[in-house]
Amino acid sequence: MQSFQEMAASRREWISEVLIPWCRQASFKDLREAEHDWINIAGRVDPAMTLWTWAWSRFPCLVHERLPGVNETLEVRLTLISGETVVGYPDNRESSRGELIVTVSGADGSIQQSGPHNIDQVASAELTSPEQLAILADLPDRPVTTLNPEAPTEHRV
Repeated sequence: MQSFQEMAASRREWISEVLIPWCRQASFKDLREAEHDWINIAGRVDPAMTLWTWAWSRFPCLVHERLPGVNETLEVRLTLISGETVVGYPDNRESSRGELIVTVSGADGSIQQSGPHNIDQVASAELTSPEQLAILADLPDRPVTTLNPEAPTEHRV
């Protein structure tokens, strides 16, 4: 590699072809282990916004490329390995480190939380209504971030 642009392209390729696919299939235990050394693996990025978002993307309805973390805007049906089914909205603020909290409506109309359900406990996740995807269609695309090669190291992310 002879230029910064070539090096940056190589890094982006490694992230998209190696790191993200690994996150999508890794076990909860391996993801937690990676989290401890994430700064050395992925750079100075927040594991909640990368490692765990990429890991939850194995269930496409739980994340959206235009939104960081777990997507709270769509009602989902989780089927757990135990056979239990949970219907509700993922709670991004309460969910952390590979453990998902779902806000559900009780039979009496009360609001309750289900979980935490770690990523290995979730067998499948699906939208309760596919029409919900239209909600996300109106979101603007994320802006592309570019690094100025002359920027001091402490200002790079």
